[in-house]
Amino acid sequence: MKRSDFYYQLPDELIAQQPLAERSSSRLLCLHKATEQMDDKQFTDFLDLLNKEDLLVLNNTKVIPARLFGHKETGGKVEILIERVLANQEVLAHTRASKSPKAGNIIHLDSGFQCEVLGREEDLFHLRFLGEQDLADILQEIGHMPLPPYIERADDDNDQTRYQTVFAEESGAVAAPTAGLHFDDAMMARIKAKGIQTAFVTLHVASGTFRPVKADDLSEHIMHKEFFNVPVETVKAVEVAKNQGGRVIAIGTTAVRSLESASKSGQLMACSGDTNLFITPGYQFKTVDAMITNFHLPESTLLMLVSAFAGYERIKKLYAHAIAEKYRFFSYGDAMFLQRQDVSR
Repeated sequence: MKRSDFYYQLPDELIAQQPLAERSSSRLLCLHKATEQMDDKQFTDFLDLLNKEDLLVLNNTKVIPARLFGHKETGGKVEILIERVLANQEVLAHTRASKSPKAGNIIHLDSGFQCEVLGREEDLFHLRFLGEQDLADILQEIGHMPLPPYIERADDDNDQTRYQTVFAEESGAVAAPTAGLHFDDAMMARIKAKGIQTAFVTLHVASGTFRPVKADDLSEHIMHKEFFNVPVETVKAVEVAKNQGGRVIAIGTTAVRSLESASKSGQLMACSGDTNLFITPGYQFKTVDAMITNFHLPESTLLMLVSAFAGYERIKKLYAHAIAEKYRFFSYGDAMFLQRQDVSR
C-alpha cells in the first residue's frame, strides 16, 4: 500500500485544542465486529462493552515536561524538545534555532540553568545539563508540557494534569498515550468494581509519533525507536484472560505496539528494550483482540496501524462518519472502540 492510501481531509475546527471539562465525557465511536455497524456512544458506555473475563492493558508511561526555552551565548533564541533521556544528565533532543548550535556551545536556559551541546546523532542533538541539580528536578522547574504541533497554543497549568493519564507512573514519554486520557479515577473504580482485570505495559512515546511518513512506498519508511517494557505480571494476566475466553483489550496504539513487539516469536513474552515495530495492513496480530484509540493524523503510522487492526475499508468508513458527526480529533479528542478483524483490506 501507499502513503497516499491513508490520506483524508479534516476540517481544522475538528482538531481538539483543549481537553473537555471531564476526562470521561468524550464520545466513543464503536465498530461491531459481526455486523460492522457503527454506534455513537459516550465514553462512559465503555464498561457495557466489556465482559468479566476481559483484560485491559494500559500504558503507564509518564510525560515529562520536555520542552525548554533558552538562548545561545550569542543571544539567539533556542527551543529544545527532549526526545530521550540518557544517563549522566544527558539527553537527545530536537532544537529549533535560527542557526543550529555546534558542539561545545552552551545554551542558557530559564532560572540560570545551562546545557552543553556535545554533538549530534542524525537529526538529534546530544546535550548535557550542567550543574549538580538532578535533571528531573530541572525539568519540573523550567520545563513545559510538550503539546503536539497541531495544538496551536502554549501549554498552561491545566495541561500539567490533563496531558497525563491518571495511572502514569514511569517517567520518560514526550507525548501522551492519548487513549488513556479518557480514563478518570471514577472510571478506574467502576472497572475494578465490575471485576475487570487491568495490567500495565510501558512505552515511552517519542515525538516521532507525530513524524509524517515521507516515502509513498511504505516499505521504505524507517520507523522511529521507542523504549518499551512488558513485565512478567502482564504476560501472566494475558495468559489468564486468554485461557478464560476473555479478550485482551489494549488501551491505545502504544499498548498495542508493546504487546505485539513482545509477541514477535508468536507467543507473548516478558521483555524490554527498543521497538521500531511498524504495523501496516497485512500484519497478523498475535496478542491484541480489541483496542481503544483516538483518531489519528492523515498518512500517519498510527492510522496505518488501526487500518491493519480493524480493516482498511472499515477505518475509511469510520473516519468519514466521525467527520460527518463532528467528532473531536487527535490528542484531546474523542475515541473509538475497535475489534480485530480477520481481513485487513
